[in-house]
Amino acid sequence: MTILASDIEAMIRQSFPDARITVVGDDGVHFSAEVIDESFRGKNRVQQQRAVMAALKGKLDGPSGEIHALGLTTKAPD
Repeated sequence: MTILASDIEAMIRQSFPDARITVVGDDGVHFSAEVIDESFRGKNRVQQQRAVMAALKGKLDGPSGEIHALGLTTKAPD
């Protein structure tokens, strides 16, 4: 099953409803996402990115994952 950038954005938005989220990628398996959310303030990048990965509910897990690669940038708003 092919996944769309809009699908990834929707999954992230469920956990981060007020975030600024940008997801790009048009081949169905390689994506890049930027997530800017106030909840990241005071957390290190690993903590921030783990929170976003948890929102993707296993879509990146192993060879059966729908998303092959996701470049991820996270931060709190300026």
